[in-house]
Amino acid sequence: MNRKALSLLTASGAALLLAACAVGPKAPDPTIPVQGQGAFIGSQSASVSTEAARDDWWRLYDDATLDGLIQQALTENNELEAAAANLRAVRASLSEARSGRFPTTTTSANANRSRSSTITNPAANGAKLPEVETYDVGLDVSYEVDLFGRVESSIRAARNDAAAAAAALEVIRVTVAAETARAYADTCSANAQIAVAERTIDLQSKTVDLTQRLLDGGSGNGLDVARARAALEQTRAGLPPLRAQRDGALYRLATLTGRTPAEASEAARACQSPPRLSHPIPVGDGVTLLARRPDVRQAEARLAAAAARVNVATANLFPSIRLGGSLGSTALDGSDLGEDANFRFSFGPLISWSFPNVWAARARIKQADAQSDAALATFDQTVLTALQETETALSAYANELDRRSALRIARDQAATAARLSRLRFDAGADSFLTVLDAERTLAGADSSLAASEAQVVTYQIALFKALAGGWDQAPDPEA
Repeated sequence: MNRKALSLLTASGAALLLAACAVGPKAPDPTIPVQGQGAFIGSQSASVSTEAARDDWWRLYDDATLDGLIQQALTENNELEAAAANLRAVRASLSEARSGRFPTTTTSANANRSRSSTITNPAANGAKLPEVETYDVGLDVSYEVDLFGRVESSIRAARNDAAAAAAALEVIRVTVAAETARAYADTCSANAQIAVAERTIDLQSKTVDLTQRLLDGGSGNGLDVARARAALEQTRAGLPPLRAQRDGALYRLATLTGRTPAEASEAARACQSPPRLSHPIPVGDGVTLLARRPDVRQAEARLAAAAARVNVATANLFPSIRLGGSLGSTALDGSDLGEDANFRFSFGPLISWSFPNVWAARARIKQADAQSDAALATFDQTVLTALQETETALSAYANELDRRSALRIARDQAATAARLSRLRFDAGADSFLTVLDAERTLAGADSSLAASEAQVVTYQIALFKALAGGWDQAPDPEA
């Protein structure tokens, strides 16, 4: 019995030595365009630097409220929780695939009482046959000799599926961090625009009072009063949409942080100005970007998984070889199971080959090969998209900064014009229409500048998102 067990172990060890030969094409090597590996086109702007991009980019704003909200989102966001659960499921599939490296064992024990029919046993001559009791215990062992690499290729595919799932979690982590910051900034920006509108309303209300007093004193006219009131109500009409934007951003922020709208952050609701950067944004270069972007790593892992499945499909063209062994004891009485005379064993290889249906196997190879080609094209497109998103974000941010500078100058000039027009009106040198037009221009300049301030922060966050910041605590797919 010991010699037989030793023979089984020896045969299994020999099989393991043969199990390293995978069949099928080699996985394609994804390539990065040379032109996309250097400095970014938009990195010449003074608003950015070529230092390495930061993972915790939101801390550059030095805003404790924003830091707390992002930490809360990364801990309690439901989409992140779902992605983490999906990663756990894929890891379990990887463990299942790895089990193919080991023998499968089955234990059995049964007791049976039976009696044959006299019809099926002519030797009984019509006499009633006795009842027979049988007892059996056994252990069956089966091991697949991975001669053509089917098992190892399956494991490689599952491992890359796990890597892709881990990268998918990182993609969501980057998105959640960016969208949380965007929702917070939108809330603050809406409050800032509401404050600008309220200041304009206060100024225009004073103008209405002035024209009304002039009319009451006999030196004004109803046309000026009507014009002033029309400008005031036009500004007031812009307040409800701004409040709706503020509430929408606040509720979006609550959802991102795993809260209901009724539990929205009071600190964010009270914020009166969007977060501001005091230093240029570190952006690195193309090489570091593509190494950081989780969607690029996800596409690369999916490509490797698709290539491994081509090897699996190719291995199905070849015979499947299994080594099997069985040890056990069968007796007519349970107390006799341990006797040597009742011991049984069997050992031998089993070879199966679906040769007659080889066309189905070849069709599966073509299918897997086409999926590998699609994965390669997806990887190439993902690389281009990553570069495009980053360059676009850099350009949008730099140009919006230029626009904001121009709007600040325009706003200062509009304020000067409004002040001078009021002085000239008080001196009788200009009509009230000039005052009203100057105040309307000032209101528009204030509103445009506030909107540009909001847009600057939006483009900053879009750039941070394109740089794939926020995934520094991403899980290891092999964990």
